[in-house]
Amino acid sequence: MPTAEQPADRPAPAGDPGGSPGAALPAALREIAEGYAFTGPALDLGAALQGATAWPGAAIRIPLGVLNRHGLIAGATGTGKTKTLQLIAEQLSAQGVPVFLADVKGDVSGIAAPGVPVDRVTARAADVGQSWEARGCPAEFYALGGLGTGIPLRATVTSFGPLLLAKVLDLNETQEASLGLVFHYADKHGLELYDLKDLTAVITFLASPEGKEELKGIGGLSAATAGVVLRSLTVLDNEGAGAFFGEPEFDTAELLRTVEDGRGVVSVLELPAVQDRPRLFSTFLMWLLADLYQELPEVGDLDRPKLVFFFDEAHLLFKDASSAFLEAITRTVRLIRSKGVGIFFVTQTPKDVPADVLAQLGNRVQHALRAFTPDDAKALRATVSTFPRSSYDLGEVLTSLGTGEAVVTVLSETGAPTPVAATRLRAPQSLMGPLGAEALVAAVDASLLTARYRDVLDRESAYEKLAARAARPVQQDAREDAREDAREAPGPAPRREEPGGKDDGGLLGSLLGNPALKSFARSAGTQLGREISRSLFGTSRRRR
Repeated sequence: MPTAEQPADRPAPAGDPGGSPGAALPAALREIAEGYAFTGPALDLGAALQGATAWPGAAIRIPLGVLNRHGLIAGATGTGKTKTLQLIAEQLSAQGVPVFLADVKGDVSGIAAPGVPVDRVTARAADVGQSWEARGCPAEFYALGGLGTGIPLRATVTSFGPLLLAKVLDLNETQEASLGLVFHYADKHGLELYDLKDLTAVITFLASPEGKEELKGIGGLSAATAGVVLRSLTVLDNEGAGAFFGEPEFDTAELLRTVEDGRGVVSVLELPAVQDRPRLFSTFLMWLLADLYQELPEVGDLDRPKLVFFFDEAHLLFKDASSAFLEAITRTVRLIRSKGVGIFFVTQTPKDVPADVLAQLGNRVQHALRAFTPDDAKALRATVSTFPRSSYDLGEVLTSLGTGEAVVTVLSETGAPTPVAATRLRAPQSLMGPLGAEALVAAVDASLLTARYRDVLDRESAYEKLAARAARPVQQDAREDAREDAREAPGPAPRREEPGGKDDGGLLGSLLGNPALKSFARSAGTQLGREISRSLFGTSRRRR
């Protein structure tokens, strides 16, 4: 294992005979080198910069044990955020830590393949003292609802919950509260919401005269609100998003796997096919986190995280979010670290992230920012204000960084912030670009998970139960007419029930003999009288 004194893959720079941190370094870099000289396992980011020169003796690293304190990777378009994400992810995998990342533009799938030693890669490696070796990571590729190339990733509507769904549907807070009432009713009455047609059926019923009567004790659902939600669901379904909701529901425990040689599996959610629906996929990522939070046990601080989750295009999650949604995000980020999960938000500027969330992100990699407009200048000043004090003129540094360079500060092993360091970052060892289409298809076909999640299930749920309920009065009227005709016709006296005996006819007997009602009763026996337990986001607990 590399030591703090001299990592095995980082040769000592010329003139540094002992290889000790700070030796033969410019005075301004010695404090930085000491601040990043950790004793435990760590990820290598790059080498500190002075002017345009990188100093491999001042290695910039992140301790593995603090990655559950979360992080931020930010910077303008084209500054290297995706490559930084890839650099960190592949090192986590090598250290046995599973990784989840969203591939919005389709250019991260190359993490599964070895990189190519082109001139710019070998030059960067030599500049920062990196012993570069082409190496891919074990990876699984997913696609939301099977749209695109990947193992289909679905969630049931019940599991998704009202808060997250309200975000997807762009509902206001009043409509969000009404949607919560719908979920509450469905939970208490054993009406499973597996897909969008189930939710549509329950809303339609609750907006009917019969449904309004049932809601009198707990509030009501106005016709106007029901109409807005139903129209939004129709639009969502027409856009193809109905494929994201249903069964089999994805088990988030799949994200925590390692392979036989101990490396962590990198789970890549391929999003190019749905990148025009950012509100949907960003909220779906939040569902994954909420489900992980519910299912994982408390573990406290570990020597390495159980999973690191990269949340790309993070600004889409927070844009136009309700206060309840923002509060739930803040609490999830704060509490999930005790479950051993680290989250890195990837976006353009820190101001894209709410202050309460930003305050919990202990590790920062800030790429270059541009200041072409007054708004850009304001964002630059806001970014500078979020960093610890340093000897840098960060306003100048952040506008002059090149591609693949960043200003870094992380938490040390003791939890204290490290010195701010302008850094030239290492080159990823995996392929920097998309995996070929044939290779991607082959990887998905070869996965053991494909057979588990490929085919859609359509079990009996709210849609079928409410349809059966609506049909019962018609069936009952027909039976009553038949019995009336039988009474008027000559024949033997009607059979009566003996004490303790069995009733062969009558309304109760026909109802109890109805297969649909029997199915409803079985479901109600397990769910009626106890509401589904829900988490911070209103997502339901998984029943294993």
